Amino acid sequence: MTILVKDVMGRVAIAVLEDSSFLDIVAAMERYAVGAVTVIDAERRPVGVVSEDDLLLKETDPVRHSVSMFESRTRRQEHQKAAGVKAAELMTAPAITVTPDTSVRDAARLMHDKRIRQLPVVDPATGHICGTLHQRDVLRVFVRPAADVLADIAALLPDREAFSVEVDRAVVTIGGKVRRKSQTVALVERIREVEGVVDVVSELTYDTEDLIATPPLL
Repeated sequence: MTILVKDVMGRVAIAVLEDSSFLDIVAAMERYAVGAVTVIDAERRPVGVVSEDDLLLKETDPVRHSVSMFESRTRRQEHQKAAGVKAAELMTAPAITVTPDTSVRDAARLMHDKRIRQLPVVDPATGHICGTLHQRDVLRVFVRPAADVLADIAALLPDREAFSVEVDRAVVTIGGKVRRKSQTVALVERIREVEGVVDVVSELTYDTEDLIATPPLL
């Protein structure tokens, strides 16, 4: 079973309007104990995100009134944020979003690739923000009941009775016999993709070695 964002997301849309002040943003972060807030327009559509790092530029950026022509684009943007007082001036844009029907696995990859800890969830029909997905929400898939994980794994097996499967603290141990070694590799990889599986210990055996090791190039 594929777990979707809507299965684990927070239903509270943690957001501020574009004209919200610096202190309004800090207050929202403290109220919801988060490290970032989504910035929305008047139609409740995400347009950017303000993080703690963006706010800290007020203290760490040494230049407030002048910008060198030799500075990088990133440094110029940091200076502009440091001088900003409204959410629209402080935010990083555009907002990176997901929908309720995005898979949690895809959302987790997006968080990792973009180095972000939360994602605004938007209604695909309206573009309106409808919730927030936090890292802690994503991690909830690893505390799925063992019975649910076992049921998903059983659906992958060609013959459930021919295999032994145990789940202990999200680690799957599978035993049994197949015809070819390549089948053991493929099966283990498919089990790794099951939501809530941390690791797979293979005790599978096989009759035929069909994977040929390629010698290294000299």
